[in-house]
Amino acid sequence: MTESSIEFVPAAAEDYDEVMSFSGGIYNGTDYLPFRYHAWLKDHRRHMFLAKSEGKIVAFESFVLVDDGETAVAKALRVAPWMRGRGIAGLIQKFCLDVLRSDHQSVKRVRLTRTENPPPNLLKKYKVVHSKAIVSVAIPSDQLEETMKLFEVRVGNTGVLTSYTVLEPSEVLKLFGGTKTARELLPGGLLVQGWLPLTTQRSNLEMLFERRIFWIYSQGHSTNVPLSSPTTDLAGFLSLGTPPYPIPYADGTYRFDIDMFGIDPMCAKTHVLQQLKLCMQNLPAGAGLICIMYAEESLRNELSHLCEGLTPFSLAKDQMVLEMEI
Repeated sequence: MTESSIEFVPAAAEDYDEVMSFSGGIYNGTDYLPFRYHAWLKDHRRHMFLAKSEGKIVAFESFVLVDDGETAVAKALRVAPWMRGRGIAGLIQKFCLDVLRSDHQSVKRVRLTRTENPPPNLLKKYKVVHSKAIVSVAIPSDQLEETMKLFEVRVGNTGVLTSYTVLEPSEVLKLFGGTKTARELLPGGLLVQGWLPLTTQRSNLEMLFERRIFWIYSQGHSTNVPLSSPTTDLAGFLSLGTPPYPIPYADGTYRFDIDMFGIDPMCAKTHVLQQLKLCMQNLPAGAGLICIMYAEESLRNELSHLCEGLTPFSLAKDQMVLEMEI
């Protein structure tokens, strides 16, 4: 397959059905693109492209400009099944890089997120800047109430009460008002939300505010600093909950991501419980849930024990953040 035989064009609203027609089964049914596609078209920071062969769409790729325009994050790459293995992915990625170099010359680097074991050719171009453990469970609608009770018992049985606060945007800005919090709380200095790796620059935080993220913060059970006034002196523990959204997995099934930052196991368990409570306030009646948790590797066993007895969901074991200078 040669670049000259492929046409690259911007994605449009009318392309939605054709892109979805070859996206079935992506991420084991938890694909975010069906829900995000039309909103992405309206986002001035987002650029979406299609590859066409003989008039048919054969691939999709997008990038979003972050870090005040200095970084592009590639997202949602997919290739039609009948064209896989023919180099289409590489061609549309090269096209996007060409667009960045010609139209967005302030961009200095490209980031992307992948699951474990990225292909060797990718690692020749990109360096791994961080990775996280993934623990995922499926919770049918008729088991949600029972699951919450189970988590309440397991968190309560630890004998340690971890204080927490749900942060408003102004408190989030204050939390990251200095460099110490970002350095101690975020390995690599990156806040990864919903597979989107960001620095804590104000423009990035404001983008997350638009998404109505659930922000929960703890300074840890070992400190007496008032939680009503987060400071930049103590790293603590932070979690971000993505508002639940429908996915193709099954009718009435929603996806809920919890991104966690910190290493305190008691905080991690408390945050999962409290994030799920916030999620259920926004979950339609009768809906089931795929809950995906991302945390430091040292917390994998603790989170697995918290979810013991629930139905594991097969997604991935690790989330990897890769970066390349351009």
